[in-house]
Amino acid sequence: MSESKTTKFVTAGRDKKWTNGVVNPPVQRASTVVFNTVAEKNHATINRAKQTLFYGRRGTNTHFAFQDAMTEIEGGAGCALYPCGTAAISNAILAFVETGDHILMVDTCYEPTRDFCNTIMKKMGIETTYYDPTIGAGIRDLIQPNTKILFLESPGSVTMEVQDVPTMAAIAKEQDVIVMLDNTWGAGVNFSPFDFGVDISIQAATKYIVGHSDVMLGTAVASEKYWDQLREQSYLMGQCVSPDDAYLGLRGIRTLDVRLRQHAENSLTVAKWLEERPEVDHVRHPALETCPGSEFYHRDFTGGNGLFSFVLKTSYPRATTAFLDGMSHFSMGYSWGGFESLVLANEPKSFNSLRTVAHPNFTGTLIRLHIGLEDVNDLLVDLDAAFTRYNEVIQDAPAS
Repeated sequence: MSESKTTKFVTAGRDKKWTNGVVNPPVQRASTVVFNTVAEKNHATINRAKQTLFYGRRGTNTHFAFQDAMTEIEGGAGCALYPCGTAAISNAILAFVETGDHILMVDTCYEPTRDFCNTIMKKMGIETTYYDPTIGAGIRDLIQPNTKILFLESPGSVTMEVQDVPTMAAIAKEQDVIVMLDNTWGAGVNFSPFDFGVDISIQAATKYIVGHSDVMLGTAVASEKYWDQLREQSYLMGQCVSPDDAYLGLRGIRTLDVRLRQHAENSLTVAKWLEERPEVDHVRHPALETCPGSEFYHRDFTGGNGLFSFVLKTSYPRATTAFLDGMSHFSMGYSWGGFESLVLANEPKSFNSLRTVAHPNFTGTLIRLHIGLEDVNDLLVDLDAAFTRYNEVIQDAPAS
């Protein structure tokens, strides 16, 4: 009898060979693994890629349990671990490219992903073409004979565009192009990557998997076709994580589903409240029609989370500063996915240096929110006070 996905978050990675009769797999710290006989050593050497204790960098039972859990949740054939989400992205790409290759990268990607392509990939003689996240079937026209990877991120960083993943993945597969997805927003809960043609699903597990803003961790789950190469190439590049961090990632999985449901409920309440604010031009929450690609969200996703953006009608940095300063429950910080609420602002001109084709079609300041697990009414009071500060500055602004 197959279990529901909700139940799987509780049971995943809890095989008795990892738990040894307790609820949670113990934290097993090791660099050197010792053997009593030549036969034991030879067995470990032969099976070192098959979750057998061999050497600390290959993993311990703690790592194996977390890898099993991520594979059970997202699908695929195996999960590679990395010290952060950026390492998961860069090393997944590096595992499959060589000089002369070409990458198609979504123009709304996470900023460090772009920096990696523009520096390391360029230095290696690998070309990157950035494409509009809304291109859909038009991606066919950008595929070159040397295109090796189609990289997606859906929804996109900051501006939240939702991509037509199954259409684009199907076209890529016609040309034997590897499809990679930054699935951090979907978190393995709300978007099942391998059901939609993705070959490698990458997450900054730092965010919702861990869920408490206290661990740096990255994962990449691969299909059977690409798992062996991803695993071995990542190992050769020295990628590994501490067993303590793997344990905290595994612990985070246990409450992942219920946390995300509360994040989603809170964020949609805030988003709908913002829609009614006179200062707001539009809200970029994937569940709302004002978000680009929301039709794909409703077709492909099973739920939301706490991260979305909204755009103000004006761009006036002094007023934005007044909005941000003095918050009681929202903090400014470069992450999301934890239990706490966060806020960051982006002026429209800031996108011009970060994007080549997906320039924003709005002129007001964009505010990105991560809605945490606080009482949503407290968050609304905090935002209402922020708008009061904002409007006081706007009213005193000199006429243009």
